[in-house]
Formats: sequence, structure tokens, C-alpha cells
Amino acid sequence: MGRAGRTDRGRRRRAAHLGRLGAAPPGSDRLRGATHPRHDLDEVIHAPVRLSIMAALSGAERIDFRFLRDTIEVSDSLLSKHIVTLENAGYVNVDKAFVGKRAKTWLSLTEQGRAAFARYTDVLRQITEGATRA
Repeated sequence: MGRAGRTDRGRRRRAAHLGRLGAAPPGSDRLRGATHPRHDLDEVIHAPVRLSIMAALSGAERIDFRFLRDTIEVSDSLLSKHIVTLENAGYVNVDKAFVGKRAKTWLSLTEQGRAAFARYTDVLRQITEGATRA
């Protein structure tokens, strides 16, 4: 299967996942008339571990898997699971290579991932600034 097939499959999985959550993707018509900014939060990023991954990756060009695992204090399997979700959403690139005899996994945000994280943090800012005015 080509890379395009995996990307389409990832989009379908994300849409199915959002449907199970009862969430609408940002900008969808499902929440027409909803005005609270929380409706614009990206459900893919919103999980605490995925938010931690996105935040860590946003501050670097790329990060080693083990460094990220230790930084956000999760197990290899949990980090891998969340990276797959972010990769399927098109937010994270995973590059694997050998350094000497050891396999290394490098993670980085895609342009789409950087844009999604910027939107997510903007929405959080709208929510928190609105709370201080209330």
C-alpha cells in the first residue's frame, strides 16, 4: 500500500474516532450555532499525552523517541500508541534510521501539525481569557 493509501486510512480512522467521541472536527457544520470556543478544540490533540507530545515537538525541529518518552514520563507502548494517532491525523512525522548499530526514531511536527497546535493553543487562550473576564 502506498503512502497515500495510509494517509486516507488515517483520515477515515480519525473521522471514525471523532464520531465515537461524539465530537465534530473543527469547522464542521454539526455544531452550527455553538459559540463557546471549546467546540473548536481539536479532539486528537486534546488527550493529555497527545497534548504533551505536541507541546514538546512544537519547541524543536525534531526529537528522539527516548528523549520524548522520558520528558513526558510515559511508557514506550503508551507513547507509541499516541504517536500512531497523531501520525494518522497528519500531525507528526516519524523517521527511523540506524545510528551505528542502534535504531533511532525521530519525531517531528508536520506543517499541518504545527498549524493544528497553533489553533489549539489559540482556542485555549480564548477560553482562559474569557474566564478571567467573567
